[in-house]
Amino acid sequence: MAGDAGLIAERIERKDRDLARQMRRAMQSVALNVAEGMGSLQGHKRQRYSTALGSAREVLACVQVAQAMRLIEKVNPSTLDRMNHVIATLSRLVYRRAS
Repeated sequence: MAGDAGLIAERIERKDRDLARQMRRAMQSVALNVAEGMGSLQGHKRQRYSTALGSAREVLACVQVAQAMRLIEKVNPSTLDRMNHVIATLSRLVYRRAS
């Protein structure tokens, strides 16, 4: 997802530097919070994954906004599928029932 987001951010940056910068920060937050969550205890783990989930949704929203504003052309559906897969995985980690 990070590689895909980076390539899309490069395209966005040509017309909107601020949106590209926000997208990069959100993507960095996804990766860093997942890494931190993997090394955390239960309560903090869920909190880190929740933050990563919000940031992953923000990355996808940046793509959608850029498309809606015609800053970029259509994004490859497989790229969007990968982003949605990350969001779904993080959702399962955040909202799973305690056993």
